[in-house]
Amino acid sequence: MKRQIAQPEASVYCRGRRLQMDQDFIRFGLAAFVTLLVVVDPPGVVPIFVALTKDEQPARRRRILIRAVLIAFGVALFFLLAGRAVLSYLGVTVHAFAVSGGVLLFATAMPMLFGQRGGLQAPDGRERGSMGQDISVFPLAIPMLSGPGLIATILLLTSQVNGDPRRLVAVAVATALVFLVAFVSMYLGARLMALLGEGGVHIATRVMGIVLAALAVQYVLNGITGYYTSLMSR
Repeated sequence: MKRQIAQPEASVYCRGRRLQMDQDFIRFGLAAFVTLLVVVDPPGVVPIFVALTKDEQPARRRRILIRAVLIAFGVALFFLLAGRAVLSYLGVTVHAFAVSGGVLLFATAMPMLFGQRGGLQAPDGRERGSMGQDISVFPLAIPMLSGPGLIATILLLTSQVNGDPRRLVAVAVATALVFLVAFVSMYLGARLMALLGEGGVHIATRVMGIVLAALAVQYVLNGITGYYTSLMSR
């Protein structure tokens, strides 16, 4: 009789535990997606891509776009898989990286807020690579899509995985979705520019800059609070 009662209780506990894990997967994945999307800033990359490829044939423009997104995703995936090993090898604590990552993200947000982007400036103000250089690698893949801000964010997110493979999968899925959004945005670049207009792109970039700055401050506060708590618990 006791065994018959215990089995339903165990079943209910397992279902509740599974539901809790699913909710954590969704919450963590959604937070990772929003953070990475803000860092990559697809609306801000669109005018740069359009300016760099305006003289290219449609077929070559597509090849450049596909190559740039694949390279950027490969860089992000490398740091996603090797992030914890990098932190462990360097002896960097999660709290220290949260503070430094937050500072770097805040520095990334400032140019977005004030209408500036990193990269090489051509005499006419457009960003471009060097003569003879593959623009799909530089400046599109690196640093426009996979720059220091994205790498810092990836490492910051992997430091919050806490040994849960589901969280690692959530970050991987979020990263893939962000690059899918970036791909579609640049693929429809000319039409998107015509729809939003230059003013619309600037507004979207500044809004993302505000969100990124707020996230950066929160990361710094979490790092300081976590470090203080670890000291008090010793």
